[in-house]
Amino acid sequence: MPFNIEISERLKQLPPYLFVEIDKARRAAIAEGRDVISLGIGDPDQVTHKPIVEAMKKAVEDGANHHYPFDAGVPQLRVEIAAWFSRRFNVQLDPATEVYPLIGSKEGLAHFPLAVINPGDKVLLTDPAYPAYQAAVAFAGGKIQYLPLKASNDFLPKIADIEASKDPKAIIVCYPNNPTAAVATKGFYTELVRVCTQKNIIIVSDLAYSEVYYDGAKPLSILEIPGAKDIAIEFHSFSKTYFMTGWRLGWACGNAQLVAALAKVKSNTDSGVFNAIQHAGIAALQMDPVEIEDMRACYQERRDALINGCRSLGWKIDPPKGAYYVWAKIPSKFPDSMTCAKAFLDLADIVVTPGVGFGKCGEGYVRMALTVPVERIHEAVQRMSKVLA
Repeated sequence: MPFNIEISERLKQLPPYLFVEIDKARRAAIAEGRDVISLGIGDPDQVTHKPIVEAMKKAVEDGANHHYPFDAGVPQLRVEIAAWFSRRFNVQLDPATEVYPLIGSKEGLAHFPLAVINPGDKVLLTDPAYPAYQAAVAFAGGKIQYLPLKASNDFLPKIADIEASKDPKAIIVCYPNNPTAAVATKGFYTELVRVCTQKNIIIVSDLAYSEVYYDGAKPLSILEIPGAKDIAIEFHSFSKTYFMTGWRLGWACGNAQLVAALAKVKSNTDSGVFNAIQHAGIAALQMDPVEIEDMRACYQERRDALINGCRSLGWKIDPPKGAYYVWAKIPSKFPDSMTCAKAFLDLADIVVTPGVGFGKCGEGYVRMALTVPVERIHEAVQRMSKVLA
């Protein structure tokens, strides 16, 4: 007789992870011999920059890196992060107390609620949002209050909704936004810092897409706002900027107490980032900025190809301002985003992400990732005529 294993209630509360389910559908279609164009998961298709790979090779061969890493990371990495942050945002960070390397920003975002959220504490979360935030809050025992993101407010939460919330402990924001590709304004961040300071709300800012932007309009760090460092922690990623999704490297920065709280959780759950990967991160931060401009030019070409192609088919879509996603209102012929996504896969062998997977307010949209070559985007547009006709 098999042993009866009962999983935890917190795990039962979580829905299937959206992107795992999408990848299952993609792989099933490929197994049938179909030529699938995947605009579903946002994983850059380019290879990691050569200086980063070379630095990794050298570091791997150094036996000094074959041991447990420092909890707080290789000191030079924290220094380079602070220097990069100063150049990019004109914000000064103390490498010793205000910067902490992560095994990817997703890991840090998953661990952080354990550092500050008690069971029953309320956390404000935008809807739609990256699904991992919901899981992180749930594992810490927090209760989520959703803040709707609407096109009429440029996919920013209303400050009035935050002001009206009752005793929240924290708020999670992500701009450039996944999935809507919206970018936060200085005015919004200024008001957010004002309200959160008054209400004693911790601000958790996910800035993974800080370097993926269009038309030269650089996104802000919330730490640029006066007073933000008193209440905010920000999460950054090497994945998107340097084509390092599989390397798992990021960092947290901002308020020293919040950074220290996260560090305490991590010291009890993992042993830090493999030192060789940290040395590769140092090489990434020291790269010529021209190489990053090439990344942005690539995504801009793809964005314009997809937007203009869809418009030529009568599908009017607003271009994204940041991140490498297109957030598109579904054509009126479809009753919901799941039906729309299924039609794209069944009729055109194209994977798109249904908006409802990011939250109730994502219903009526699909997300398309610009992580395939421009030639494949042109081909995808041609196939879309079968769906939109």
